[in-house]
Amino acid sequence: MTQFELPPAPSEKPGRHSLVWLVAAAGLTVLLWQLPWGNYILYPFTILATWFHEMGHGLTAMLLGGEFHRLEIYPDGSGLAFHSGRLFLGPVGRALVAAGGPMGPPMAGAIFILASRRQGTAQFGLLALGSLLLLSAVLWVRSLFGLLLIPAIGLGILAVGCWASPWLRGFAAQFLGVQACVSTYHQLDYLFTASAVINGQVIHSDSGQIAQNLFLPYWFWGGVMAVSSLVLLITSLQLTFRD
Repeated sequence: MTQFELPPAPSEKPGRHSLVWLVAAAGLTVLLWQLPWGNYILYPFTILATWFHEMGHGLTAMLLGGEFHRLEIYPDGSGLAFHSGRLFLGPVGRALVAAGGPMGPPMAGAIFILASRRQGTAQFGLLALGSLLLLSAVLWVRSLFGLLLIPAIGLGILAVGCWASPWLRGFAAQFLGVQACVSTYHQLDYLFTASAVINGQVIHSDSGQIAQNLFLPYWFWGGVMAVSSLVLLITSLQLTFRD
């Protein structure tokens, strides 16, 4: 399998321009998400960020012995994952499921960015993500809005994976990996609050649920997850674009 590298600009390291664009896109995405109208500018990525988040909860619950029943995504960009069953590790397991929403996507995103280093793995990552979006619509997505939009996003990613040029596939894999990493910052204030209103329901935030099951206040865990997501993004980019 041949090594995939983005075309170098004269007298610059390989992939330098792409790295700059990726970092700029990550910063702009996080900034726009904090503005009232930002979610509408980035609407497809807002929905994708919600999907990453809720799938992180549901799949973590499954890995720990629970049952992932369904996820719902709403037009305002919010969502809920529904799971049940006894989890391994008790309170620690419940805390891990709560953390799976904010932290699952950055972990997957970091792997996605690293996979972009080779043509074959970049294409495989795009096909896998597109297929998982479609599979999730069949198995777990149960809101009408989600059933309309999630398959559309999945088909778009599959199209890039099947028919785009090798360079574009590599950049798309990196870009989607970056989006997964920064999805933790979709609603940054959510990490630092004990509760939130989602679809008219007042529920504990992910940070609040971790604090309930472990120790230390919710804002501590919010800070840990925010910093950890940034570390995963920076480290994966460094490894991908190093000499």
